[in-house]
Amino acid sequence: MKLLRFLTILTIMFAPTIICRAEMADMVLVVKTESKLYLIKNDRTIKEYHVVFGANPKGHKFTEGDERTPEGRYILDYKKNDSSFYKAIHISYPNEQDKQKGKQAGVNPGCCIMIHGQKNGLGWFSWISQRFNWTDGCIAVTNSEMDDIWNSVNVGTPIKIVP
Repeated sequence: MKLLRFLTILTIMFAPTIICRAEMADMVLVVKTESKLYLIKNDRTIKEYHVVFGANPKGHKFTEGDERTPEGRYILDYKKNDSSFYKAIHISYPNEQDKQKGKQAGVNPGCCIMIHGQKNGLGWFSWISQRFNWTDGCIAVTNSEMDDIWNSVNVGTPIKIVP
């Protein structure tokens, strides 16, 4: 009887951890015209989020300060806990093609494009800030969504950003 009670208690304690473990995505897809970020696993959408972009969202990022979000294929190459925003996952922009285009045009293509939550201390404001494009070219979500994305992607996960 004691063993049965012990096993029941263990099941109750650990079942939520097992059930709530995030399903890991093997790709991230961002569709700018839909303002959506999709977590993909085995060619199937496992989660989707409303996102906002740079203040000038149409078109591919070309130069630092143009407030555009890049388009193309990149890698989520590191996670940053100590960002100015609530958590951040870096996108490997600029890639070699972006750098070459910038060099040919004599411009800096920019850098530091991330998926991130809200500005630190302003998470409560996301009910308004997630209604318009406000970043400098990053992809923004609410803080709770950022926690979910953070737990669902590994460093090295590919990301595709399309118009």
